[in-house]
Amino acid sequence: MNAKAFLLALFTVIIWGSTFPAIRASLLGGYSSGHLVLIRYLIASSIFILYALWPGVKFSFPKKADLLKITVLSWIGISIYHIGVTFGEQTVSAGTTGMIICSAPVFSAIIAVIVLKERLGLFGWIGLGMGFTGIAIITLGTTGSSVNASQGVLLLLMSAIATSIFFVYQKPLFNRYRPIELTAYFTWIGTIPFLIFSPGLFQEIQHATLEAHLSTIYVGIFPAAIGYVTWAIALSMGKASSVTSMLYIEPVFVIIIAWIWLNEWPSTVTIIGGMIAISGVLVVNLLGKKQRQPTSEKVA
Repeated sequence: MNAKAFLLALFTVIIWGSTFPAIRASLLGGYSSGHLVLIRYLIASSIFILYALWPGVKFSFPKKADLLKITVLSWIGISIYHIGVTFGEQTVSAGTTGMIICSAPVFSAIIAVIVLKERLGLFGWIGLGMGFTGIAIITLGTTGSSVNASQGVLLLLMSAIATSIFFVYQKPLFNRYRPIELTAYFTWIGTIPFLIFSPGLFQEIQHATLEAHLSTIYVGIFPAAIGYVTWAIALSMGKASSVTSMLYIEPVFVIIIAWIWLNEWPSTVTIIGGMIAISGVLVVNLLGKKQRQPTSEKVA
Protein backbone atom coordinates (compact mmCIF):
# COMPACT_ATOMS: atom_id res chain seq x y z
CA MET A 1 0.00 0.00 0.00
CA ASN A 2 1.50 3.32 -1.06
CA ALA A 3 1.77 6.37 1.20
CA LYS A 4 -1.25 8.19 -0.26
CA ALA A 5 -3.52 5.16 0.12
CA PHE A 6 -2.24 4.66 3.68
CA LEU A 7 -2.92 8.28 4.69
CA LEU A 8 -6.39 8.27 3.12
CA ALA A 9 -7.24 4.99 4.84
CA LEU A 10 -5.93 6.29 8.18
CA PHE A 11 -7.91 9.52 7.81
CA THR A 12 -11.04 7.48 7.06
CA VAL A 13 -10.54 5.15 10.01
CA ILE A 14 -10.22 8.11 12.39
CA ILE A 15 -13.43 9.65 10.99
CA TRP A 16 -15.25 6.33 11.16
CA GLY A 17 -13.94 5.85 14.68
CA SER A 18 -15.85 8.98 15.70
CA THR A 19 -19.04 7.74 14.02
CA PHE A 20 -20.18 5.38 16.75
CA PRO A 21 -19.87 7.93 19.60
CA ALA A 22 -21.63 10.52 17.41
CA ILE A 23 -24.49 8.11 16.65
CA ARG A 24 -24.78 7.32 20.34
CA ALA A 25 -24.89 11.05 21.18
CA SER A 26 -27.67 11.60 18.64
CA LEU A 27 -29.69 8.70 20.05
CA LEU A 28 -29.26 9.96 23.61
CA GLY A 29 -30.19 13.47 22.49
CA GLY A 30 -33.65 12.61 21.24
CA TYR A 31 -33.32 11.04 17.79
CA SER A 32 -34.85 7.64 17.13
CA SER A 33 -32.72 5.17 15.19
CA GLY A 34 -34.88 5.28 12.07
CA HIS A 35 -35.01 9.07 11.88
CA LEU A 36 -31.29 9.34 12.59
CA VAL A 37 -30.24 7.06 9.75
CA LEU A 38 -32.71 8.77 7.40
CA ILE A 39 -31.63 12.35 8.03
CA ARG A 40 -27.97 11.31 8.03
CA TYR A 41 -28.24 9.89 4.55
CA LEU A 42 -30.46 12.66 3.25
CA ILE A 43 -27.58 14.98 4.16
CA ALA A 44 -25.01 12.73 2.49
CA SER A 45 -27.17 12.30 -0.63
CA SER A 46 -27.63 16.07 -0.89
CA ILE A 47 -23.87 16.59 -0.79
CA PHE A 48 -23.38 14.21 -3.72
CA ILE A 49 -26.23 15.84 -5.66
CA LEU A 50 -24.55 19.23 -5.25
CA TYR A 51 -21.26 17.72 -6.41
CA ALA A 52 -22.86 16.09 -9.48
CA LEU A 53 -24.56 19.38 -10.44
CA TRP A 54 -21.53 21.57 -9.74
CA PRO A 55 -20.48 23.54 -12.86
CA GLY A 56 -17.54 21.93 -14.63
CA VAL A 57 -17.88 18.55 -12.89
CA LYS A 58 -18.14 15.60 -15.28
CA PHE A 59 -20.35 12.95 -13.71
CA SER A 60 -21.28 9.74 -15.52
CA PHE A 61 -24.13 7.50 -14.43
CA PRO A 62 -24.01 3.69 -14.01
CA LYS A 63 -24.03 1.45 -17.04
CA LYS A 64 -27.06 -0.83 -17.35
CA ALA A 65 -24.84 -3.90 -16.99
CA ASP A 66 -23.61 -2.68 -13.57
CA LEU A 67 -26.85 -1.23 -12.23
CA LEU A 68 -28.12 -4.43 -10.57
CA LYS A 69 -24.79 -5.09 -8.83
CA ILE A 70 -24.52 -1.48 -7.65
CA THR A 71 -28.10 -1.57 -6.36
CA VAL A 72 -27.61 -4.81 -4.42
CA LEU A 73 -24.30 -3.61 -2.96
CA SER A 74 -25.94 -0.30 -1.99
CA TRP A 75 -28.71 -2.03 -0.07
CA ILE A 76 -26.26 -4.39 1.62
CA GLY A 77 -23.37 -2.02 2.35
CA ILE A 78 -25.38 1.13 3.08
CA SER A 79 -28.98 0.23 3.96
CA ILE A 80 -28.55 -3.02 5.91
CA TYR A 81 -25.23 -1.98 7.44
CA HIS A 82 -26.42 1.37 8.81
CA ILE A 83 -29.77 0.07 10.01
CA GLY A 84 -27.91 -2.62 11.95
CA VAL A 85 -25.39 -0.17 13.42
CA THR A 86 -27.89 2.55 14.32
CA PHE A 87 -30.48 0.24 15.86
CA GLY A 88 -27.76 -1.87 17.48
CA GLU A 89 -26.33 1.14 19.28
CA GLN A 90 -29.59 1.64 21.10
CA THR A 91 -28.41 -0.98 23.59
CA VAL A 92 -24.68 -1.39 22.89
CA SER A 93 -21.97 1.13 23.81
CA ALA A 94 -19.97 2.93 21.15
CA GLY A 95 -16.69 1.20 22.06
CA THR A 96 -18.21 -2.27 21.97
CA THR A 97 -19.86 -1.44 18.64
CA GLY A 98 -16.47 -0.53 17.18
CA MET A 99 -14.93 -3.82 18.27
CA ILE A 100 -17.78 -5.87 16.80
CA ILE A 101 -17.66 -4.03 13.48
CA CYS A 102 -13.89 -4.55 13.42
CA SER A 103 -14.58 -8.28 13.10
CA ALA A 104 -15.67 -7.67 9.51
CA PRO A 105 -12.45 -9.09 7.95
CA VAL A 106 -13.21 -12.43 9.64
CA PHE A 107 -16.48 -12.59 7.73
CA SER A 108 -14.64 -11.52 4.56
CA ALA A 109 -12.48 -14.63 4.96
CA ILE A 110 -15.60 -16.80 5.32
CA ILE A 111 -17.05 -15.25 2.15
CA ALA A 112 -13.81 -16.09 0.36
CA VAL A 113 -14.05 -19.72 1.46
CA ILE A 114 -17.76 -20.28 0.75
CA VAL A 115 -18.36 -18.11 -2.30
CA LEU A 116 -14.94 -17.81 -3.92
CA LYS A 117 -13.77 -21.34 -2.99
CA GLU A 118 -10.52 -20.12 -1.48
CA ARG A 119 -8.44 -22.40 0.70
CA LEU A 120 -8.01 -20.85 4.11
CA GLY A 121 -5.15 -22.93 5.51
CA LEU A 122 -4.34 -23.87 9.11
CA PHE A 123 -3.60 -20.34 10.36
CA GLY A 124 -6.73 -19.08 8.65
CA TRP A 125 -8.95 -21.52 10.49
CA ILE A 126 -7.15 -20.80 13.78
CA GLY A 127 -7.74 -17.09 13.20
CA LEU A 128 -11.43 -17.65 12.47
CA GLY A 129 -11.77 -19.65 15.66
CA MET A 130 -10.10 -16.85 17.64
CA GLY A 131 -12.32 -14.26 15.96
CA PHE A 132 -15.55 -16.02 16.82
CA THR A 133 -14.33 -16.74 20.35
CA GLY A 134 -13.71 -13.03 20.80
CA ILE A 135 -17.14 -12.16 19.41
CA ALA A 136 -18.75 -14.67 21.79
CA ILE A 137 -16.93 -13.08 24.75
CA ILE A 138 -18.04 -9.60 23.63
CA THR A 139 -21.61 -10.88 23.44
CA LEU A 140 -21.41 -12.26 26.98
CA GLY A 141 -19.85 -9.01 28.18
CA THR A 142 -22.66 -6.88 26.77
CA THR A 143 -25.66 -9.13 27.41
CA GLY A 144 -25.71 -9.47 31.16
CA SER A 145 -29.33 -9.82 32.22
CA SER A 146 -30.69 -7.77 29.29
CA VAL A 147 -32.17 -9.50 26.27
CA ASN A 148 -32.10 -6.21 24.35
CA ALA A 149 -28.32 -6.02 24.56
CA SER A 150 -27.92 -9.39 22.85
CA GLN A 151 -30.33 -8.25 20.14
CA GLY A 152 -28.11 -5.21 19.63
CA VAL A 153 -25.06 -7.43 19.25
CA LEU A 154 -26.85 -9.55 16.64
CA LEU A 155 -27.72 -6.41 14.66
CA LEU A 156 -24.09 -5.30 14.80
CA LEU A 157 -22.90 -8.73 13.65
CA MET A 158 -25.33 -8.43 10.75
CA SER A 159 -23.71 -5.09 9.92
CA ALA A 160 -20.22 -6.58 10.09
CA ILE A 161 -21.22 -9.27 7.59
CA ALA A 162 -22.88 -6.69 5.35
CA THR A 163 -19.85 -4.41 5.23
CA SER A 164 -17.60 -7.41 4.50
CA ILE A 165 -19.66 -8.23 1.41
CA PHE A 166 -19.70 -4.57 0.43
CA PHE A 167 -15.93 -4.07 0.63
CA VAL A 168 -15.10 -7.33 -1.18
CA TYR A 169 -17.45 -6.99 -4.13
CA GLN A 170 -17.16 -3.27 -4.89
CA LYS A 171 -13.47 -3.55 -5.78
CA PRO A 172 -13.91 -4.57 -9.47
CA LEU A 173 -16.21 -1.58 -10.08
CA PHE A 174 -13.30 0.82 -9.61
CA ASN A 175 -12.05 -0.29 -13.02
CA ARG A 176 -15.05 1.49 -14.59
CA TYR A 177 -16.00 4.30 -12.21
CA ARG A 178 -14.25 6.99 -10.22
CA PRO A 179 -14.41 6.45 -6.44
CA ILE A 180 -16.54 9.56 -5.84
CA GLU A 181 -19.02 8.51 -8.56
CA LEU A 182 -19.34 5.01 -7.14
CA THR A 183 -19.79 6.35 -3.61
CA ALA A 184 -22.51 8.70 -4.87
CA TYR A 185 -24.40 5.79 -6.50
CA PHE A 186 -24.14 3.72 -3.32
CA THR A 187 -25.33 6.63 -1.20
CA TRP A 188 -28.31 7.58 -3.37
CA ILE A 189 -29.58 4.03 -3.85
CA GLY A 190 -28.82 3.04 -0.26
CA THR A 191 -30.85 6.00 1.04
CA ILE A 192 -34.08 4.86 -0.66
CA PRO A 193 -35.00 2.15 1.94
CA PHE A 194 -34.50 4.69 4.75
CA LEU A 195 -37.51 6.68 3.48
CA ILE A 196 -39.71 4.18 5.31
CA PHE A 197 -38.72 6.07 8.48
CA SER A 198 -40.06 9.42 7.17
CA PRO A 199 -43.26 9.69 9.30
CA GLY A 200 -42.72 11.92 12.32
CA LEU A 201 -39.28 13.16 11.22
CA PHE A 202 -39.98 16.90 11.45
CA GLN A 203 -41.63 16.61 14.86
CA GLU A 204 -38.63 14.73 16.21
CA ILE A 205 -36.19 17.31 14.81
CA GLN A 206 -38.03 19.98 16.80
CA HIS A 207 -37.62 18.12 20.08
CA ALA A 208 -34.04 16.83 19.78
CA THR A 209 -31.19 18.58 21.61
CA LEU A 210 -28.62 20.86 19.98
CA GLU A 211 -25.89 18.25 20.57
CA ALA A 212 -28.03 15.64 18.81
CA HIS A 213 -28.52 17.97 15.83
CA LEU A 214 -24.81 18.73 15.55
CA SER A 215 -23.89 15.04 15.90
CA THR A 216 -26.37 14.08 13.19
CA ILE A 217 -25.08 16.75 10.81
CA TYR A 218 -21.53 15.60 11.52
CA VAL A 219 -22.20 11.92 10.73
CA GLY A 220 -24.05 12.94 7.59
CA ILE A 221 -21.21 15.07 6.21
CA PHE A 222 -18.03 13.38 7.40
CA PRO A 223 -18.40 9.61 7.97
CA ALA A 224 -21.28 9.09 5.50
CA ALA A 225 -20.08 11.32 2.64
CA ILE A 226 -16.42 12.33 2.96
CA GLY A 227 -15.32 9.15 4.77
CA TYR A 228 -16.76 6.79 2.16
CA VAL A 229 -15.13 8.80 -0.64
CA THR A 230 -11.66 8.79 0.95
CA TRP A 231 -12.04 5.06 1.70
CA ALA A 232 -13.10 4.35 -1.88
CA ILE A 233 -10.08 6.26 -3.19
CA ALA A 234 -7.75 4.32 -0.89
CA LEU A 235 -9.41 1.04 -1.91
CA SER A 236 -9.05 1.88 -5.60
CA MET A 237 -5.31 2.56 -5.14
CA GLY A 238 -4.37 -0.61 -3.28
CA LYS A 239 -5.31 -4.21 -2.55
CA ALA A 240 -8.55 -4.61 -0.64
CA SER A 241 -6.85 -6.86 1.93
CA SER A 242 -4.12 -4.29 2.66
CA VAL A 243 -6.46 -1.30 2.86
CA THR A 244 -9.06 -3.17 4.92
CA SER A 245 -6.35 -4.12 7.43
CA MET A 246 -6.42 -0.47 8.58
CA LEU A 247 -9.78 -1.23 10.18
CA TYR A 248 -7.91 -3.16 12.89
CA ILE A 249 -7.00 0.08 14.65
CA GLU A 250 -10.48 1.64 14.41
CA PRO A 251 -11.67 0.37 17.84
CA VAL A 252 -8.80 2.29 19.48
CA PHE A 253 -10.17 5.59 18.16
CA VAL A 254 -13.76 4.56 18.96
CA ILE A 255 -12.95 3.78 22.59
CA ILE A 256 -10.88 6.95 23.13
CA ILE A 257 -13.47 9.25 21.51
CA ALA A 258 -16.38 7.56 23.33
CA TRP A 259 -14.52 7.93 26.62
CA ILE A 260 -13.85 11.65 26.07
CA TRP A 261 -17.22 12.51 24.51
CA LEU A 262 -19.69 10.21 26.27
CA ASN A 263 -17.73 9.02 29.31
CA GLU A 264 -18.32 5.46 28.08
CA TRP A 265 -15.79 2.72 28.66
CA PRO A 266 -16.31 -0.93 27.66
CA SER A 267 -16.29 -3.57 30.37
CA THR A 268 -13.13 -5.58 31.01
CA VAL A 269 -14.75 -8.70 29.55
CA THR A 270 -15.68 -6.79 26.39
CA ILE A 271 -12.15 -5.42 25.97
CA ILE A 272 -10.67 -8.92 26.38
CA GLY A 273 -13.13 -10.27 23.80
CA GLY A 274 -12.27 -7.42 21.45
CA MET A 275 -8.54 -8.08 21.75
CA ILE A 276 -9.07 -11.78 20.98
CA ALA A 277 -11.32 -10.97 18.00
CA ILE A 278 -8.84 -8.46 16.57
CA SER A 279 -6.00 -10.94 17.11
CA GLY A 280 -8.01 -13.49 15.17
CA VAL A 281 -8.44 -11.01 12.34
CA LEU A 282 -4.69 -10.42 12.29
CA VAL A 283 -3.97 -14.16 12.17
CA VAL A 284 -6.43 -14.65 9.28
CA ASN A 285 -5.10 -11.74 7.24
CA LEU A 286 -1.37 -11.78 8.03
CA LEU A 287 -0.55 -15.46 8.52
CA GLY A 288 -3.53 -17.01 6.77
CA LYS A 289 -3.12 -15.00 3.57
CA LYS A 290 0.30 -16.58 2.98
CA GLN A 291 -1.61 -19.78 2.31
CA ARG A 292 -4.39 -18.32 0.16
CA GLN A 293 -4.83 -15.88 -2.67
CA PRO A 294 -6.07 -12.40 -1.57
CA THR A 295 -9.83 -11.98 -1.85
CA SER A 296 -9.47 -8.75 -3.83
CA GLU A 297 -7.55 -10.51 -6.60
CA LYS A 298 -10.08 -13.33 -6.82
CA VAL A 299 -13.10 -11.07 -7.33
CA ALA A 300 -11.33 -8.69 -9.73
